[in-house]
Amino acid sequence: MYLESISTALPPHRFTQPECLEALKETSMLDVLKPRSRALLNKVLSNGVSGIQSRQFCVPEIAPVVTRSAQDLNEFFEKEAPVLAGDALVKALEQAGIVAADLDALFICTCTGYLCPGVTSHVAESLGMRSTAYLQDLVGLGCGAAIPMLRSAEGFLASHPGAKVATVAVEVCSAAFYADDDPGVLISLCLFGDGAAAAVWSDESGEDKWQAGHFTTVHRPEQREKIRFVNAGGKLRNQLDKAVPGLAAEAVSELYALRQEDPDRVLAHSGGRDVIEALERVLPFSLKETREVLGECGNMSSPSVMFALEKALASANGDRRWWLTAFGAGFAAHACELWR
Repeated sequence: MYLESISTALPPHRFTQPECLEALKETSMLDVLKPRSRALLNKVLSNGVSGIQSRQFCVPEIAPVVTRSAQDLNEFFEKEAPVLAGDALVKALEQAGIVAADLDALFICTCTGYLCPGVTSHVAESLGMRSTAYLQDLVGLGCGAAIPMLRSAEGFLASHPGAKVATVAVEVCSAAFYADDDPGVLISLCLFGDGAAAAVWSDESGEDKWQAGHFTTVHRPEQREKIRFVNAGGKLRNQLDKAVPGLAAEAVSELYALRQEDPDRVLAHSGGRDVIEALERVLPFSLKETREVLGECGNMSSPSVMFALEKALASANGDRRWWLTAFGAGFAAHACELWR
Protein backbone atom coordinates (compact mmCIF):
# COMPACT_ATOMS: atom_id res chain seq x y z
CA MET A 1 0.00 0.00 0.00
CA TYR A 2 1.11 3.56 -0.72
CA LEU A 3 1.25 6.52 1.63
CA GLU A 4 -0.84 9.47 0.47
CA SER A 5 -0.39 11.68 3.54
CA ILE A 6 0.46 11.72 7.24
CA SER A 7 -0.34 14.23 9.95
CA THR A 8 -0.12 14.42 13.73
CA ALA A 9 -2.06 16.24 16.44
CA LEU A 10 -1.24 17.24 19.99
CA PRO A 11 -3.60 18.65 22.62
CA PRO A 12 -3.13 22.32 23.52
CA HIS A 13 -1.86 22.03 27.07
CA ARG A 14 1.95 21.76 27.25
CA PHE A 15 3.94 21.07 30.41
CA THR A 16 7.67 20.83 30.98
CA GLN A 17 8.83 18.03 33.26
CA PRO A 18 9.54 20.44 36.17
CA GLU A 19 6.03 21.88 35.71
CA CYS A 20 4.62 18.36 35.96
CA LEU A 21 6.51 17.88 39.22
CA GLU A 22 5.23 21.12 40.69
CA ALA A 23 1.67 20.20 39.70
CA LEU A 24 1.93 16.83 41.40
CA LYS A 25 3.28 18.49 44.53
CA GLU A 26 -0.03 20.33 44.80
CA THR A 27 -1.97 17.09 45.16
CA SER A 28 -2.54 14.91 48.19
CA MET A 29 -0.91 12.07 46.25
CA LEU A 30 2.59 12.86 47.43
CA ASP A 31 1.49 12.74 51.05
CA VAL A 32 0.68 9.03 50.80
CA LEU A 33 3.78 8.03 48.83
CA LYS A 34 6.86 6.71 50.58
CA PRO A 35 9.94 8.98 50.73
CA ARG A 36 11.71 6.76 48.21
CA SER A 37 8.82 7.20 45.75
CA ARG A 38 8.82 10.96 46.16
CA ALA A 39 12.56 10.98 45.55
CA LEU A 40 12.08 8.97 42.33
CA LEU A 41 9.53 11.46 41.00
CA ASN A 42 11.79 14.34 41.88
CA LYS A 43 14.76 12.70 40.14
CA VAL A 44 12.96 11.85 36.90
CA LEU A 45 10.96 15.06 36.56
CA SER A 46 13.37 17.69 37.75
CA ASN A 47 16.79 17.18 36.22
CA GLY A 48 16.22 15.95 32.68
CA VAL A 49 17.31 12.34 33.11
CA SER A 50 14.19 11.15 31.28
CA GLY A 51 15.26 12.68 27.97
CA ILE A 52 11.91 14.50 27.89
CA GLN A 53 11.63 18.26 27.75
CA SER A 54 7.85 18.54 27.63
CA ARG A 55 4.60 16.65 27.23
CA GLN A 56 1.13 17.70 26.10
CA PHE A 57 -2.17 16.72 27.66
CA CYS A 58 -5.88 17.06 26.99
CA VAL A 59 -6.30 18.54 30.48
CA PRO A 60 -5.34 22.11 31.42
CA GLU A 61 -4.23 20.95 34.85
CA ILE A 62 -2.36 17.77 35.70
CA ALA A 63 -2.94 17.79 39.44
CA PRO A 64 -6.58 16.60 39.43
CA VAL A 65 -5.92 13.70 37.04
CA VAL A 66 -4.30 11.35 39.55
CA THR A 67 -7.18 11.75 42.00
CA ARG A 68 -10.11 11.42 39.58
CA SER A 69 -12.49 8.50 39.80
CA ALA A 70 -12.56 5.66 37.29
CA GLN A 71 -15.91 6.96 36.01
CA ASP A 72 -14.47 10.45 35.45
CA LEU A 73 -11.44 9.06 33.62
CA ASN A 74 -13.59 6.89 31.37
CA GLU A 75 -15.80 9.85 30.48
CA PHE A 76 -12.70 11.98 29.89
CA PHE A 77 -11.33 9.44 27.39
CA GLU A 78 -14.70 9.20 25.62
CA LYS A 79 -14.76 12.96 25.19
CA GLU A 80 -11.14 13.60 24.23
CA ALA A 81 -10.00 10.61 22.15
CA PRO A 82 -12.39 11.21 19.20
CA VAL A 83 -11.52 14.92 19.15
CA LEU A 84 -7.77 14.30 19.10
CA ALA A 85 -8.10 11.54 16.49
CA GLY A 86 -10.34 13.75 14.37
CA ASP A 87 -7.90 16.65 14.50
CA ALA A 88 -5.09 14.48 13.12
CA LEU A 89 -7.29 12.89 10.47
CA VAL A 90 -8.72 16.17 9.17
CA LYS A 91 -5.19 17.41 8.47
CA ALA A 92 -4.20 14.14 6.79
CA LEU A 93 -7.29 14.26 4.55
CA GLU A 94 -6.51 17.84 3.53
CA GLN A 95 -2.96 16.85 2.61
CA ALA A 96 -4.26 13.94 0.55
CA GLY A 97 -6.74 16.21 -1.25
CA ILE A 98 -9.82 14.21 -0.24
CA VAL A 99 -12.67 14.47 2.27
CA ALA A 100 -13.88 11.98 4.84
CA ALA A 101 -16.73 10.86 2.58
CA ASP A 102 -14.12 9.59 0.12
CA LEU A 103 -12.75 7.07 2.64
CA ASP A 104 -13.69 3.44 2.23
CA ALA A 105 -12.30 2.34 5.59
CA LEU A 106 -11.09 3.78 8.88
CA PHE A 107 -8.80 1.93 11.29
CA ILE A 108 -8.11 3.36 14.75
CA CYS A 109 -5.88 1.89 17.45
CA THR A 110 -5.83 2.87 21.12
CA CYS A 111 -5.17 1.31 24.52
CA THR A 112 -5.75 4.13 27.01
CA GLY A 113 -9.53 3.79 27.14
CA TYR A 114 -12.43 1.65 26.02
CA LEU A 115 -15.53 2.61 24.04
CA CYS A 116 -18.23 0.43 22.52
CA PRO A 117 -18.85 1.27 19.73
CA GLY A 118 -15.26 2.36 19.39
CA VAL A 119 -13.52 5.62 18.59
CA THR A 120 -14.05 4.97 14.85
CA SER A 121 -17.82 5.41 15.29
CA HIS A 122 -17.39 8.83 16.88
CA VAL A 123 -14.81 10.02 14.33
CA ALA A 124 -16.84 8.73 11.37
CA GLU A 125 -19.85 10.68 12.58
CA SER A 126 -18.04 13.94 13.34
CA LEU A 127 -16.13 13.98 10.05
CA GLY A 128 -19.05 12.87 7.85
CA MET A 129 -17.90 9.50 6.57
CA ARG A 130 -20.25 7.41 4.43
CA SER A 131 -22.51 5.04 6.35
CA THR A 132 -21.18 2.17 4.22
CA ALA A 133 -17.51 2.74 5.11
CA TYR A 134 -15.77 -0.05 7.00
CA LEU A 135 -14.79 0.81 10.58
CA GLN A 136 -12.34 -1.22 12.66
CA ASP A 137 -11.01 -0.49 16.14
CA LEU A 138 -7.86 -2.19 17.37
CA VAL A 139 -7.78 -2.22 21.17
CA GLY A 140 -5.40 -3.86 23.63
CA LEU A 141 -2.20 -3.90 21.55
CA GLY A 142 -0.45 -1.28 23.68
CA CYS A 143 2.39 0.95 22.49
CA GLY A 144 3.12 -1.27 19.47
CA ALA A 145 -0.36 -1.02 17.94
CA ALA A 146 0.31 1.33 15.02
CA ILE A 147 2.17 -1.25 12.92
CA PRO A 148 -0.41 -4.07 13.29
CA MET A 149 -3.00 -1.43 12.39
CA LEU A 150 -1.10 -0.68 9.17
CA ARG A 151 -1.00 -4.41 8.48
CA SER A 152 -4.80 -4.54 8.78
CA ALA A 153 -5.11 -1.59 6.41
CA GLU A 154 -2.85 -3.35 3.91
CA GLY A 155 -5.12 -6.39 4.05
CA PHE A 156 -8.20 -4.27 3.38
CA LEU A 157 -6.56 -2.58 0.40
CA ALA A 158 -5.46 -5.93 -1.02
CA SER A 159 -9.07 -7.12 -1.10
CA HIS A 160 -10.61 -3.79 -2.15
CA PRO A 161 -8.72 -2.45 -5.19
CA GLY A 162 -8.98 1.29 -5.63
CA ALA A 163 -10.00 1.96 -2.03
CA LYS A 164 -8.87 4.86 0.14
CA VAL A 165 -8.07 3.96 3.76
CA ALA A 166 -7.23 6.03 6.81
CA THR A 167 -5.36 4.87 9.90
CA VAL A 168 -5.25 6.75 13.21
CA ALA A 169 -3.27 5.95 16.34
CA VAL A 170 -4.66 7.94 19.27
CA GLU A 171 -3.85 7.83 22.96
CA VAL A 172 -5.12 9.90 25.87
CA CYS A 173 -2.48 8.69 28.30
CA SER A 174 -3.62 11.26 30.85
CA ALA A 175 -6.82 9.21 31.17
CA ALA A 176 -4.67 6.31 32.40
CA PHE A 177 -2.44 8.11 34.89
CA TYR A 178 -2.15 6.29 38.18
CA ALA A 179 0.05 6.73 41.24
CA ASP A 180 1.28 4.36 43.93
CA ASP A 181 4.64 3.26 45.33
CA ASP A 182 5.44 0.86 42.51
CA PRO A 183 8.49 2.26 40.63
CA GLY A 184 7.12 1.19 37.24
CA VAL A 185 3.85 3.01 37.89
CA LEU A 186 5.71 6.17 38.88
CA ILE A 187 8.02 6.00 35.86
CA SER A 188 4.93 5.70 33.64
CA LEU A 189 3.52 8.82 35.26
CA CYS A 190 6.74 10.63 34.29
CA LEU A 191 6.95 9.42 30.67
CA PHE A 192 3.58 9.41 28.94
CA GLY A 193 1.81 12.15 26.99
CA ASP A 194 -1.26 12.51 24.77
CA GLY A 195 -1.21 12.56 20.97
CA ALA A 196 -2.60 11.22 17.70
CA ALA A 197 -1.20 10.40 14.27
CA ALA A 198 -3.26 9.84 11.12
CA ALA A 199 -2.33 8.63 7.65
CA VAL A 200 -4.16 8.07 4.37
CA TRP A 201 -3.27 5.07 2.19
CA SER A 202 -4.19 3.73 -1.24
CA ASP A 203 -3.09 1.02 -3.65
CA GLU A 204 -2.13 3.60 -6.29
CA SER A 205 1.58 3.73 -7.04
CA GLY A 206 3.19 6.96 -8.08
CA GLU A 207 6.50 8.69 -8.56
CA ASP A 208 8.36 9.01 -5.26
CA LYS A 209 5.46 7.57 -3.22
CA TRP A 210 6.39 5.52 -0.17
CA GLN A 211 5.13 1.95 -0.15
CA ALA A 212 4.60 0.01 3.09
CA GLY A 213 4.91 -3.75 3.43
CA HIS A 214 6.98 -6.70 4.64
CA PHE A 215 5.28 -6.79 8.06
CA THR A 216 6.78 -8.95 10.81
CA THR A 217 5.80 -9.66 14.41
CA VAL A 218 7.25 -11.47 17.42
CA HIS A 219 5.31 -12.39 20.58
CA ARG A 220 6.63 -13.14 24.07
CA PRO A 221 3.45 -14.05 26.01
CA GLU A 222 5.52 -15.57 28.81
CA GLN A 223 6.72 -11.99 29.49
CA ARG A 224 3.20 -10.55 29.57
CA GLU A 225 3.36 -9.42 33.19
CA LYS A 226 6.44 -7.29 32.48
CA ILE A 227 4.43 -4.64 30.62
CA ARG A 228 0.66 -4.41 30.57
CA PHE A 229 -2.34 -2.53 31.90
CA VAL A 230 -4.04 -4.03 34.93
CA ASN A 231 -7.37 -3.08 36.46
CA ALA A 232 -7.02 -1.14 39.71
CA GLY A 233 -10.45 -0.37 41.07
CA GLY A 234 -11.74 0.30 37.58
CA LYS A 235 -8.74 2.44 36.61
CA LEU A 236 -5.97 1.51 34.20
CA ARG A 237 -2.68 0.95 36.02
CA ASN A 238 0.43 0.51 33.88
CA GLN A 239 2.61 -2.40 34.95
CA LEU A 240 6.16 -1.62 33.79
CA ASP A 241 9.14 -3.79 34.70
CA LYS A 242 12.79 -2.70 34.64
CA ALA A 243 13.46 -5.59 32.22
CA VAL A 244 11.46 -3.89 29.41
CA PRO A 245 14.41 -2.15 27.66
CA GLY A 246 16.21 -5.48 27.36
CA LEU A 247 13.08 -7.27 26.17
CA ALA A 248 12.50 -4.58 23.54
CA ALA A 249 16.09 -4.76 22.30
CA GLU A 250 16.01 -8.55 22.03
CA ALA A 251 12.71 -8.62 20.14
CA VAL A 252 13.64 -5.74 17.82
CA SER A 253 16.98 -7.38 17.05
CA GLU A 254 15.16 -10.57 16.04
CA LEU A 255 12.81 -8.63 13.77
CA TYR A 256 15.64 -6.63 12.21
CA ALA A 257 17.27 -9.89 11.14
CA LEU A 258 14.11 -10.61 9.08
CA ARG A 259 14.33 -7.38 7.02
CA GLN A 260 14.16 -7.63 3.25
CA GLU A 261 16.97 -5.13 2.61
CA ASP A 262 19.24 -2.85 4.61
CA PRO A 263 17.43 0.44 5.35
CA ASP A 264 18.72 4.00 5.21
CA ARG A 265 17.09 4.74 8.57
CA VAL A 266 15.37 2.99 11.45
CA LEU A 267 12.32 4.68 12.99
CA ALA A 268 11.19 3.31 16.33
CA HIS A 269 8.62 3.78 19.05
CA SER A 270 10.00 6.20 21.64
CA GLY A 271 9.45 4.07 24.71
CA GLY A 272 11.84 6.01 26.93
CA ARG A 273 15.49 6.98 27.26
CA ASP A 274 16.60 3.55 28.50
CA VAL A 275 14.64 1.81 25.75
CA ILE A 276 16.17 3.96 23.01
CA GLU A 277 19.67 3.33 24.35
CA ALA A 278 19.02 -0.42 24.45
CA LEU A 279 17.81 -0.36 20.83
CA GLU A 280 20.82 1.61 19.66
CA ARG A 281 23.11 -1.04 21.17
CA VAL A 282 21.60 -3.76 18.93
CA LEU A 283 20.87 -1.72 15.78
CA PRO A 284 23.47 -0.16 13.46
CA PHE A 285 21.67 3.19 13.62
CA SER A 286 21.27 6.26 15.77
CA LEU A 287 17.56 6.80 16.40
CA LYS A 288 17.53 10.56 15.81
CA GLU A 289 13.83 11.01 15.03
CA THR A 290 12.82 8.69 17.86
CA ARG A 291 14.84 10.72 20.37
CA GLU A 292 13.34 13.96 19.08
CA VAL A 293 9.80 12.65 19.49
CA LEU A 294 10.54 11.54 23.05
CA GLY A 295 12.08 14.91 23.90
CA GLU A 296 9.26 16.98 22.45
CA CYS A 297 6.24 14.85 23.38
CA GLY A 298 7.24 12.10 25.79
CA ASN A 299 6.06 8.54 25.18
CA MET A 300 2.64 8.83 23.51
CA SER A 301 2.25 5.07 23.21
CA SER A 302 0.95 3.92 19.80
CA PRO A 303 1.24 7.23 17.85
CA SER A 304 4.92 7.66 18.69
CA VAL A 305 6.39 5.68 15.78
CA MET A 306 4.16 7.58 13.35
CA PHE A 307 5.40 10.88 14.78
CA ALA A 308 8.93 9.64 14.01
CA LEU A 309 7.83 8.76 10.47
CA GLU A 310 6.39 12.24 9.95
CA LYS A 311 9.70 13.77 11.08
CA ALA A 312 11.67 11.54 8.74
CA LEU A 313 9.49 12.49 5.77
CA ALA A 314 10.40 16.13 6.31
CA SER A 315 14.07 15.30 5.72
CA ALA A 316 13.92 12.22 3.50
CA ASN A 317 16.50 13.58 1.01
CA GLY A 318 17.80 10.66 -1.04
CA ASP A 319 16.62 7.90 1.29
CA ARG A 320 14.95 4.97 -0.47
CA ARG A 321 14.12 2.53 2.34
CA TRP A 322 13.21 2.79 6.02
CA TRP A 323 12.53 0.18 8.70
CA LEU A 324 9.83 0.92 11.30
CA THR A 325 9.42 -0.87 14.62
CA ALA A 326 7.14 -0.56 17.63
CA PHE A 327 6.65 -2.72 20.69
CA GLY A 328 4.86 -2.98 24.01
CA ALA A 329 2.21 -4.93 25.88
CA GLY A 330 2.18 -8.61 25.18
CA PHE A 331 5.20 -8.63 25.22
CA ALA A 332 5.06 -8.04 21.48
CA ALA A 333 7.13 -6.24 18.87
CA HIS A 334 6.26 -5.39 15.27
CA ALA A 335 8.05 -4.06 12.21
CA CYS A 336 7.48 -3.07 8.61
CA GLU A 337 9.44 -1.52 5.77
CA LEU A 338 8.78 1.60 3.71
CA TRP A 339 10.46 2.09 0.37
CA ARG A 340 10.15 4.15 -2.80
